[in-house]
Amino acid sequence: MDIDAFKQEVIQYSKEIGIDKIGFTTASTFQEMKNLLIRQQELNYQSGFEEPDIDKRVDPTLIFNEPRSIISIALAYPSKMKNAPQSKKGERRGIFCRASWGQDYHVVLRKKLQLLEDFIKEKVPGAMAKSMVDTGELVDRAVAERAGIGWSGKNCAIITPEFGSYVYLGDMITNIPFASDQPIEDQCGTCNKCVDVCPTGALVQGGQLNAKRCIAFLTQTKGFLPDEFRTKIGNRLYGCDTCQTVCPKNKGMDFHFHEEMEPDPELVKPLLKPLLTISNREFKEKYGQASGSWRGKKPIQRNAILALAHFKDETALPDLISVMKEDPRPVIRGTAAWAIGKIGGDDSVSVLKEARERETDEEVLTEIEKGLSFSAITE
Repeated sequence: MDIDAFKQEVIQYSKEIGIDKIGFTTASTFQEMKNLLIRQQELNYQSGFEEPDIDKRVDPTLIFNEPRSIISIALAYPSKMKNAPQSKKGERRGIFCRASWGQDYHVVLRKKLQLLEDFIKEKVPGAMAKSMVDTGELVDRAVAERAGIGWSGKNCAIITPEFGSYVYLGDMITNIPFASDQPIEDQCGTCNKCVDVCPTGALVQGGQLNAKRCIAFLTQTKGFLPDEFRTKIGNRLYGCDTCQTVCPKNKGMDFHFHEEMEPDPELVKPLLKPLLTISNREFKEKYGQASGSWRGKKPIQRNAILALAHFKDETALPDLISVMKEDPRPVIRGTAAWAIGKIGGDDSVSVLKEARERETDEEVLTEIEKGLSFSAITE
């Protein structure tokens, strides 16, 4: 078989099924990435969502029998929303990051990879492949960088010349020895905007991220958000786009190639108050198809409470008081108490004192005290 000719067939087919960019690389160990991951582990910068075995994240031979090459794919997603609703007094809204617009990208990319895998197996008897998107063992960014999809930016995202960093990535390990493509030279230069504006200082330096401080990670946690980050997340409900929106390489980048990636404005920029009491069923019906729903409604509701505090939305006080009194979950009750104190208002102190008399959970009581401290009135 003419491998080079077949590679061109694969490239052509990838275009036909809507893959926006494709690259090929060897199946050798990603040694540089291994060194980076070891350093991240030493510094305790990992989020905990990753594959814990570093060797599996960098060595294809540990997850695939006799790998010969890896295919990397990229799909461009929109950066701008048409007819975006406006947040206004009494009707404040939150925001989901761009990577959670439309249908869950894991599903979209897996479908593309499956089509590509089927094509390869149909053409080459005995061909084997293993595909992965985000939650697989390999580091998608390392594969994409070596396969020439883009360079690894200072914001720790792959930046492509064609689409900026607004791309989803997927990989496929194969037992076919496709020729490798050339990596793209780093084009960040002296620009340091993403590092300079990171709201929490999660970007320690260009190319180094403390994931535990990253808002994208923090919005997905389920416990109480640490105090130092509560005023940093603004109205973000899921994810963070700051290090992408400030990137000069993303200027003017907005692609609407895939209908399934188009956002529903009312879902990705929703009213905050209705989120406080949304049922499990309604949440699943509305958000079940979005990647931002994978942790369930609790983190989204907690973040919505913090967003109302961010806006100091006094019209939300009745809703927050109700949540503080009635919600069975300590994290939600406690965060509501904190938000009530943060917003203030004539009755905030009295309702917090009343809640203090009734509450039995120690963590919630701590949050009530924090809420009271905003008014500097304690017994």
